[in-house]
Amino acid sequence: MEPNLTNYRELQDFGNLELLSQQVVEGFITGLHKSPFHGFSVEFAEHRLYNMGDSIKNIDWKLYGRTDKLFVKRFEEETNLRCQIVMDVSSSMYYPEKSFNKLLFSVYSAASLMYLFKKQRDAFGLSCFSDKLELSTPAKSTAVHQKYLFSELEKLMSRTGRGDSTTVATALHEIAEQIHKRSLVIIFSDMLEGGDQGQLTEIFSALQHLKHNKHEVVIFNTLDHKTELQFDFESRPYHFIDLESGEELKVHPGNIKEAYLNAIDSYHQELKLKCAQYKIDLVDADIHAGFYQILYSYLIKRAKMA
Repeated sequence: MEPNLTNYRELQDFGNLELLSQQVVEGFITGLHKSPFHGFSVEFAEHRLYNMGDSIKNIDWKLYGRTDKLFVKRFEEETNLRCQIVMDVSSSMYYPEKSFNKLLFSVYSAASLMYLFKKQRDAFGLSCFSDKLELSTPAKSTAVHQKYLFSELEKLMSRTGRGDSTTVATALHEIAEQIHKRSLVIIFSDMLEGGDQGQLTEIFSALQHLKHNKHEVVIFNTLDHKTELQFDFESRPYHFIDLESGEELKVHPGNIKEAYLNAIDSYHQELKLKCAQYKIDLVDADIHAGFYQILYSYLIKRAKMA
């Protein structure tokens, strides 16, 4: 079982994202080996079995002497997969404001994936967007690159929402133009910009751009399920503030719950339908359900791509 999120929040106080991601991944792998979750190779050895055609200069002869099997040494530049993590850092991702929010969940999830990528010798890059593309790095597999990306993620942890709106479509079009080799594109977003049909059409036009360029796409639809999907609030008046527009609304949740649930369910179903149509993996990521859900989903996708 995954440790309580409170334990991870305590690590956050030390500001050490690498330590946190290591704890998440190593706990996940331990659980994976103990569970009936078969079919995945999570081998992180410095060697791989020799294949016909490999250069014999990379054979580890000492290991051959101990095992009577041919292994070749693996090097930093060897990568099995190229991954681009794309993070929505717009103001809506700072919800809930006074507790563990969607952005922190995305940061921790991204760091855990990067730690796993590094162990698997996969190359990985990071892109961040709000109303514009704020950061986009190429995919690399070096330790120096990992530390750089961790430092960028740590900057996100310390910044506050600034009223930034979301332009998912524009950012994804830019990213599609920048990624030149076939990659797995992993998107963390609440996908709340596409509230009307026109915006949703624009978003999927951009996603189709990625698919047209032969990339595989996984969307982690990052939400606080209790309040954003179930609208589970106490029975008392609330003062709601839109984190992007600043629009305010004072209302009793009971008066609008039915209409809200109908609207969010309709939008969610449309999102799922379009993802299925474009062969895009859509994963419902509850920010209170821990990080193993993210790692499991990634391994499932990776196995399908093998």
